[in-house]
Amino acid sequence: MKQLVMMVHANVQQDLADRLRAIEQVQGFSFSHIEGHGRHTGEDRNLSPRDKVVGYVPQVRVDIMLDEADIAPVLEALRCADCGLNGHGFYWVVPVEQYGQL
Repeated sequence: MKQLVMMVHANVQQDLADRLRAIEQVQGFSFSHIEGHGRHTGEDRNLSPRDKVVGYVPQVRVDIMLDEADIAPVLEALRCADCGLNGHGFYWVVPVEQYGQL
C-alpha cells in the first residue's frame, strides 16, 4: 500500500474532488487546509493578489491510499484532467507499513 500526498492551490479543491471521485482506483481521499510558505515570486502564475499581500498561499493537502500499481494511472489521470492543476500541484508517494480500521 502507498500513500499519495498532493499539495494544490485551494482554488482547485472542488474541481479536483470531482475528478478524484471519477477515477476508478480512488476509493476515498482526505483534504486538509494548509498554508504554503516559500520563496514566492511575482512571476508565479499560481499566486493571486491576495496571496502576494498576505505572504502565503492557501493550499489543500490531499491524502489518498492506493495500491502501488494504481499510483501511475491515478497520476496520469490527474495530469490529463481539466481540474485546474496545470502543472502547479506537487505530489509525493510514501510507503505505508500498516493500514486498517480501528
